[in-house]
Amino acid sequence: MKQSEYLRYDATALADLIRRGEVTSREVIEAAIDRASQTNGELNAICHPQFSEAMTQSFAEKSPFAGVPVLLKDLAQEQAGHPCTYGSRAFRNHVPTRDSEFVLRAREGGLVFLGRTGTPEFGLKAVTESQLWGPCRNPWDTSRTPGGSSGGAGAAVAAGIVPMAGANDGGGSIRIPAAYNGLFGLKPSRGRISAGPSVGEAWTGASTDHVVTRTVRDSAAMLDVLSGPASGDPFRIPAPESSWLDAMHQSPGTLKIGVFTSSPYGTEVAPECVAAVEETARMLESLGHHVEYARPEFDGLALARCYLALYFGEVSAMARRAREQYGATDKDFELETRLLAMLGETMPLPDYVRRRQQWNDFARALGAYFEHYDVYLCPTAGQLPAKIGELDTPVHLKMAAKMMLALKAGKLVHLSGQVDQMAMENLARTPFTQLANLTGTPAMSVPVHWTQSGLPVGVQFGAAHGGEACLLQLAAQLEEASPWFGNYERLDNAF
Repeated sequence: MKQSEYLRYDATALADLIRRGEVTSREVIEAAIDRASQTNGELNAICHPQFSEAMTQSFAEKSPFAGVPVLLKDLAQEQAGHPCTYGSRAFRNHVPTRDSEFVLRAREGGLVFLGRTGTPEFGLKAVTESQLWGPCRNPWDTSRTPGGSSGGAGAAVAAGIVPMAGANDGGGSIRIPAAYNGLFGLKPSRGRISAGPSVGEAWTGASTDHVVTRTVRDSAAMLDVLSGPASGDPFRIPAPESSWLDAMHQSPGTLKIGVFTSSPYGTEVAPECVAAVEETARMLESLGHHVEYARPEFDGLALARCYLALYFGEVSAMARRAREQYGATDKDFELETRLLAMLGETMPLPDYVRRRQQWNDFARALGAYFEHYDVYLCPTAGQLPAKIGELDTPVHLKMAAKMMLALKAGKLVHLSGQVDQMAMENLARTPFTQLANLTGTPAMSVPVHWTQSGLPVGVQFGAAHGGEACLLQLAAQLEEASPWFGNYERLDNAF
């Protein structure tokens, strides 16, 4: 299969070609490997290739994606016998002994694993520039980040290495790379996709797995493959009445859509991100939907504090696990990770519990909003993708962090009010995505806008818990009204 032909198809179409015998899975895998060899040297999207194994991997021939290549994310999507480093030197010797539920179901869906994609350490940043793997680059502009934490996945799909790639989202990590790379990215509802068997709820329920794709139908079909509970899961979300792929083909009807463009944290929003929302709102009106400006009423700073508390707790637990299981030392963690771990170790337990309980306030506020609106529309990100290295911690702040660590000043930091400043600095560029994570509601980034300089700008839609069908139907309608697949041709010819 010629590479030029391979790039013309999404995963659904490739599976159909294989099923009808017009091309073999081996030919498709060879084309994917050729594309990876051509592009990955510049993009650094794949951190752990499995090319030789992919050539011989068996697959269920009657499955939805029989013989189609996919990449796994090097975080949580654990595959038995293969390293899963979580982007950290502390986990470089971590080789799982069993498959995650994501990997089990992807394999049952017929997918062939081509390797693993890079992520920032522990998935903590909206840029993918770990000290373990180095920076991953955006194929639309290789001087810029593809976002994070599923940055390697986003870059790989946008560049045409694979038609879709595994991703997960604990604060925007599916939607931000989708927005920065011109892809479709759906974060499902809490409980829709099992996080098992190693954990019950990833990031206390804030995070979920799925994929980034070039087309809406690939995302819907993959949700059919991945969704549903596993034995021992903490709860079960009601299943859809039909498959997600079938539901996607139905009309969403006339929707009432609330629009907002101001950051919930009061931070600056780039004009291009606002323009993308406004352009989309006009398109929605032309499609017959009712659109008006309205935003959910909640305390933005409180949400930022709650989200950062989640960081503190999760990072400290991960760091302790690495120390206990793999003998990791301070030098195995990046400086910012060590600081977050210290703040987790020193955060009073009642404060953590209180902030976890406060997630309910945001869920109730969003629930009240959805009593009047079917979905919301807002920017996915607040800024265009940063330049590689632009968000590195400045030298003077690195010195301050080292001093705090040396003095073990975690309790003092909590008392000083510096946590609020940290929250704003960490979330200023991506202030719109965390709401869906803390409330457990579905949200998606749709690639309907490109800047004059050729950078994609995604817009975000969110729905009530369990509302994936509405989102997929709306996305399919937008994809038909303003097709974006042809935009990838410029990238396909650029490498």
